[in-house]
Amino acid sequence: MPYRSLKQERFFHANKKKLEAQGVNVGEWDAATRGKKLPKRVVRPRGHREK
Repeated sequence: MPYRSLKQERFFHANKKKLEAQGVNVGEWDAATRGKKLPKRVVRPRGHREK
């Protein structure tokens, strides 16, 4: 799965050990995102909630 923003990419690299302990492969995310132009930040639509 590719990153959605540069902010998300920075978060993953800052918390790499913690995420990999949870089973997330940061290298796989890097490979999926390679060559894509990402926005600095993704703004969610107003009223959107995570379920």
